[in-house]
Amino acid sequence: MIDKQHIIARFIKYVTIDTESDPNNPAFPSTKNQWNLAKVLEKELNEIGMQDVELDKNCYIMATLPSNLTYKVPTIGFVSHIDTSPDFTGKNVNPQIIENYDGKDILLNKEKNIVLSPDYFEDLVQYKGQTIITTDGTTLLGADDKAGVTEIVSAMEYLIKNPEIKHGKIRICFTPDEEVGKGAHLFDVKKFDAEWAYTMDGSQIGELEYENFNAASAKVTITGKIVHPGYAKGKMINSMLIATEFIGSLPANEVPEKTSGYEGFFHLHDSNGNVEQTVLEYIIRDHDLDLFEKRKYLLQKIAFDFNERLQQDAITVEIKNQYFNMKEKITPVMHIVDIVEEVMNNIGITPLIKPIRGGTDGSQLSYKGLPCPNIFAGGHNFHGRFEYVPVESMIKATEVIVGIAKKVATKYKV
Repeated sequence: MIDKQHIIARFIKYVTIDTESDPNNPAFPSTKNQWNLAKVLEKELNEIGMQDVELDKNCYIMATLPSNLTYKVPTIGFVSHIDTSPDFTGKNVNPQIIENYDGKDILLNKEKNIVLSPDYFEDLVQYKGQTIITTDGTTLLGADDKAGVTEIVSAMEYLIKNPEIKHGKIRICFTPDEEVGKGAHLFDVKKFDAEWAYTMDGSQIGELEYENFNAASAKVTITGKIVHPGYAKGKMINSMLIATEFIGSLPANEVPEKTSGYEGFFHLHDSNGNVEQTVLEYIIRDHDLDLFEKRKYLLQKIAFDFNERLQQDAITVEIKNQYFNMKEKITPVMHIVDIVEEVMNNIGITPLIKPIRGGTDGSQLSYKGLPCPNIFAGGHNFHGRFEYVPVESMIKATEVIVGIAKKVATKYKV
């Protein structure tokens, strides 16, 4: 049995360490505070008995659980990230533990009247009677992905303490900067030396994912011309007004808040401007590669049309690809997904196989030669004050890791 209180204590220890990453810093890691958790993990992995524990100069932590078999099976891996999203503050996280959740509103913060309600977040009701860990309404929680980190460490500790459970060689890695798209950039696949791996970075219990968005970022720069407003007729070009028109030229319903499933979108996540210059920051997402390319083309076409009408190069668009749909790399080795589905069914979890409306380290790792589907870590409402995680989901995720290790030891006996 996985010890519930041990899981809670470990998770609380991790989430109360601030590891928010920074999208504007090209360094690895992008914030120095990520080292704080990395060093805690390095020490803890050594203490529980992991081998080859290494914290490298870029803040990647790798370690090995040696095989206890007398025969050879494939080396597998598990991966999670230590950073939290810069979308919402991760400083001074103050977790609240709700025992035996009654299915009703949870008051996160009395002073600010912040309420986590099942009337709005309907998934809450499925966890009635369970133990839920929430925020205090002023920060995110960090279950993305410290729940995954907790589960991997706990599963390795459980296997070490129960040597009668047979397993092959297991490699684990904790990465920095996943939330800013760099988590796999300096991941050494050759050194990791696994035939395949799993990221523990999904949301609700049962999620099993091997498809994700194709993703790009777009920086739209609009150049205007400032002139004294009293003498501006026929001379001033207000970049902010052009920006407003540009935004309105994109499909109004193809935004995150109006799409689901396989539907792609344009997401304006930042804007900053004045009369002289306005910058719009977009992310572009689509599961279908052809539609993804058409979305990038549409942004450039709108800019071209504006420039033609204005008779000047007022708008420039800079597009950078971020990651691609890992389905192409997973489909040829679908047995690694089948293993997880079988394990989940064996321990009473209904697999929820669906596309990721986002990306994980696994998408980039798959393209680097390490096929890497994604498994639930248990959290909900990531990147904000309403984030929460049921402890029972973390326990089940830990059991899934153990189950995969056991399954590979018997299914792939040479």
